[in-house]
Amino acid sequence: MRYYLIQAADRVRHHIPAYQQFYADKYRTARTHKHKRALVLTARKLVRLIVALLKSQQEFRMPDPN
Repeated sequence: MRYYLIQAADRVRHHIPAYQQFYADKYRTARTHKHKRALVLTARKLVRLIVALLKSQQEFRMPDPN
């Protein structure tokens, strides 16, 4: 399951600017294995979003780019 969550986080970071910025920040601060570390931290953030959406029984809506 971890593999699939990380793959999902990689796709999410390409489509949602907030996740792209989060990934970039973590990539800059990581000392070793920058891509892997940033991607795993992005996946953890995605899991928190998924849990929050399930708890509140809401569906995800893309943020307005404007």
